[in-house]
Amino acid sequence: MSFVVPDSCTLPTAEQPLRLAEFDALFATAVREVETVSPTHARMRLTGPAGLEATVRDLAARETACCSFFTFTATPQTEGDPDREVLVLDVQVPAAHTGVLASLAGRASAAAAGATP
Repeated sequence: MSFVVPDSCTLPTAEQPLRLAEFDALFATAVREVETVSPTHARMRLTGPAGLEATVRDLAARETACCSFFTFTATPQTEGDPDREVLVLDVQVPAAHTGVLASLAGRASAAAAGATP
């Protein structure tokens, strides 16, 4: 699945495939469900080992630093297994960037379904 990097992204071109690989790795290992709330809002449910929340927050912060149109909100959820972390990740964009969000959500959905993004 291709991903078109918007012109407003300030991440150096050479680093863009590495960042995309980070998202793909996160999606493949942690995303369990993806919901399109609206064209400007996607919601992902993630589960993983301890440290998942810190990993998600770090990646989200680095992505927002280069693509400031993204708003990531990670909300921890309570679940019975103390060795696992569960979060809901809301990703929002302005209307001008709905294509970027759709592409990102599509990659997450493909990974959650076990397909190659």
